[in-house]
Amino acid sequence: MSAQQYSFMAKGENNLPDASEMRFGIVVAEWNSHITDKLLQGAVETLRKNGVGEHSITVMHVPGSFELIYGCSQLTQHGFVDAVIAIGCVIKGDTPHFDYICQGTTNGLAMLNQAGNIPVINGLLTVNTEAQAEERSGGAVGNKGEEFAATAIKMVDFAWQLQK
Repeated sequence: MSAQQYSFMAKGENNLPDASEMRFGIVVAEWNSHITDKLLQGAVETLRKNGVGEHSITVMHVPGSFELIYGCSQLTQHGFVDAVIAIGCVIKGDTPHFDYICQGTTNGLAMLNQAGNIPVINGLLTVNTEAQAEERSGGAVGNKGEEFAATAIKMVDFAWQLQK
């Protein structure tokens, strides 16, 4: 199928495909929960606004951002979902731990995408300051959780189009 032949499903007023038949898993890190809870709220609200039923959203929690890899892997295998959204937040500190967690988590989620059958959305905030995290979880920059959910809807649609 050429890029010119590809077309998305019918889109609603917000330019997203119809998500009423889609099922989503969300894996949320408990670390920095004052941020990740807001991101989760933004993601769930966006899914619901786009027709996803409450029973079609599975939310699971893991201790930290690095554990998102395992959580997402398990949900893709056993969760009966069409896409998984990983939500975490790592705020830079004084040690290289930030770099290791960010890189390891990003690599792990990328590997799941490459090897898996369903999309895994990288919703890991990697910020330098607490203020930046607040800005991106409902503050001046908006709520990135909404963007993670919109991306998940688009990627499920993409995958479904390839199955036709």
